[in-house]
Amino acid sequence: MPLSTQSQTGGDNYVLVASLDNVRNLSNILKAITFKDHAIFNATPNGLKVTVEDSKCLQANAFIQVNLPGVYHQRGLMATALRMCYNGYGYPLTLFLEEGGVVTVCKINTQEPEEPIDFEFCSTNVTNKVILQSESLKEAFSELDMTSEVLQITMSPSQPYFRLSTFGNSGNAHYDYPKDSDMMELFQCTKTQTNRYKMSLLKPSTKALALSCKVSVRTDSRGFLSLQYLVRNDDGQICFVEYYCCPDEEVEEE
Repeated sequence: MPLSTQSQTGGDNYVLVASLDNVRNLSNILKAITFKDHAIFNATPNGLKVTVEDSKCLQANAFIQVNLPGVYHQRGLMATALRMCYNGYGYPLTLFLEEGGVVTVCKINTQEPEEPIDFEFCSTNVTNKVILQSESLKEAFSELDMTSEVLQITMSPSQPYFRLSTFGNSGNAHYDYPKDSDMMELFQCTKTQTNRYKMSLLKPSTKALALSCKVSVRTDSRGFLSLQYLVRNDDGQICFVEYYCCPDEEVEEE
């Protein structure tokens, strides 16, 4: 999706022009963070960042990388191409969708954006981190009791290493990952942490999980959670979806 600061064609003085060979890639990524009616779009020369927030407790960010300059990407015969144009403050975002020579024009009204929440989640404060193959996390969620109000995450240098727990109508359920599991690509835990997160806040992230091939699970010293999903599009392009979630409560270790 090459980005430019001004239009190269026509008489319009666009401050943003973005094109995408296959709009389905963008559509899938946006669906992965669609749990509110409004989103904040931030365009840079490196790509698009789309942010959605809920109750100041949850933030989702989708990062859509751009194509390298000068690289030609062949569009499939059935693919729909997208061109996004923006004239600047106060103007709508204009979408040009082209398929089979037919162009559809859509205009989306823009609003004054609120400043996104700064969760102050930085790598220097990360206490524990694991990287899993997404299939293993999908399996865990299918076996845990999703009627539970919270998901408890335990990360520890010793057993149980990485444990997911629920407390629902069917009783307590635990799903453990050995640190040397084939599904575990990285295990870095410096201290034992057990935190609970509202299931209602985490459920939207399962949309991103369904699209992803890998997921990074990180917690910082405050117990804040970062779930970063790596998504590989049909054309091989890599995109990231990241969820930040504040802890519901910290569980005291016995």
